[in-house]
Amino acid sequence: MIRSLVFTLIAAFALCMPAYAQDDMPPAPYAYTQLDDPVLEARALELMETLRCLTCQSQSIADSDAPMAGDMRHQVRSRIAAGEDPEAIRAWLIERYGDYVSYSPDVSATTWPLFAIPAVLLLAVLFALLRRLGRRSGDDEAA
Repeated sequence: MIRSLVFTLIAAFALCMPAYAQDDMPPAPYAYTQLDDPVLEARALELMETLRCLTCQSQSIADSDAPMAGDMRHQVRSRIAAGEDPEAIRAWLIERYGDYVSYSPDVSATTWPLFAIPAVLLLAVLFALLRRLGRRSGDDEAA
């Protein structure tokens, strides 16, 4: 019994270690350092404000202090400094992390339901309201 408890504790500890190892690493060079060229930094910042932090999910990578956002800021700044186009960087990040990383995803095979479902729900509510109002006015005429 004691052996199985000790084994379980060791296994749980071993499984938790990789989760903590990521935070112990130093941040990437451009995670918290701006580019020297203000024009390039402005391009990088403009792009970073349109990308969602995958850890925080409610902040852009420009605003987030999460290590993942720092790594993404480093990637954006490094690629901007290398002369890459911001839209190419966005496409690479979307390819790497999925459509969710962008605050303004393109309409594609995976994202069209996000745009269609609200419209369908709105039409269904409108239809239900019109039907109910039509029935109510019909009841008024019968009385």
